This record gives sequence, C-alpha cells and structure tokens, in this order.
Amino acid sequence: MTHGFDKDFWERHWTQRRDGDTGSMGGNPPNPYLARETSGLTPGTALDAGCGGGAEAIWLASHGWHVTAADISPAALARAAERAVASGAPERLQWVEADLSAWSPDAQFDLVMTHYAHPAMPQLEFYDRIAGWVAPGGTLLIVGHLHTPDSPGHGHHPPAEASVTSAAITARLDGAEWEIVTAEERLRTLTGHGGRAAPLQDVVVRATRRR
Repeated sequence: MTHGFDKDFWERHWTQRRDGDTGSMGGNPPNPYLARETSGLTPGTALDAGCGGGAEAIWLASHGWHVTAADISPAALARAAERAVASGAPERLQWVEADLSAWSPDAQFDLVMTHYAHPAMPQLEFYDRIAGWVAPGGTLLIVGHLHTPDSPGHGHHPPAEASVTSAAITARLDGAEWEIVTAEERLRTLTGHGGRAAPLQDVVVRATRRR
C-alpha cells in the first residue's frame, strides 16, 4: 500500500511490529554503521532524530554520550525506554515525543543522527532541517533507504520523496560549511521473521560541520 508517514502510521507500525520482524528496532541490535562512523568521535551531546525503538540511542548512551532521542510514536518511545532500563545507561537518555517536521530542539548537538527515519515531509527537506541542529565542529550522520521499484523486504511502497541517494544528500551540504567524511550506498542482508533473508539498500552520509 502507499502511505504517508504521519503519527497514526507510526503508531500502527510500532503497535503491530514484533521484535523479531525485519526493520524492527525494538529488539534488533543497533545499526552497524553507527559504531563505524562514531568510533573516532569524542562523546558529547547527541540527538537521535526518529529514534524508533531506541537501539542506536541506547548504544550511544552506553558509550558515554548524553542522548536526546526523539520520535513521533509514543509506542516506540515506550518500548525504547523499557529497553533502556537494562542498558546500564538510562540516566544519559532523554526520550522526547516530537513531530520532527515541526519540533526544534533548544540547543545544538555534537552529533545529530537519523537512521531510516521517515517524517511527514520530503526526505531531503528533513535532512536539511536536522543538519541545522549540529553544533560547529559537530557531526551529522544520516542512514537512509535507497528505494527502487523492485526494492524487496518492506511490504509497503513509500512515496518517491522518501528515497534518497548519497549524491542527493551531499549536494545539499554546502562545502563551505560541511566536510563530507562518508558518502556511500551499500546493499546488506538482514535475517527477518521466520529466518527469511531481507536485502536492504542503505545510504550512509557522515559530515563534519566546520567551525
């Protein structure tokens, strides 16, 4: 089916999704690009924009970051907060229910990241929006989906503006303001519900905001 990414959609997604399902961050490990792209960074403040079930936010907090994790879905945040209790670092996590197409934080962050977040606005405009929340010298980390007409494994058909390429993202980052560190597209395979293999086409962009 075709859909928009409003609050009702995401509440249904997180209410119906089982922890073992493909794409569910309720029980899955954090995205593999997170450790690779942040391993050389000094822990500071971070924003996880569209945190879902909290895997990435919890991972960052367990590695010394103070994380604000924002999502439009109360069901996702409840699952994330429950999972965080067992992480050993819940005091470094703040959960915020927010529509990221309208909400803005009160401060900038040393790291702003988003993993597969689809708000109710065009994808590239969303990335423009969160890039403004990165402090000078800070890092922007975007992990997105590259959807094609034959993209497998999702069971739905996002609108065209939800798909991005690394070139489309980096073209919007002014070279006078940003240093591009990573810009790539990768195909990887997840093991989904019932042991089925589910290919994912990923877009990964990391950029440092110049001082």
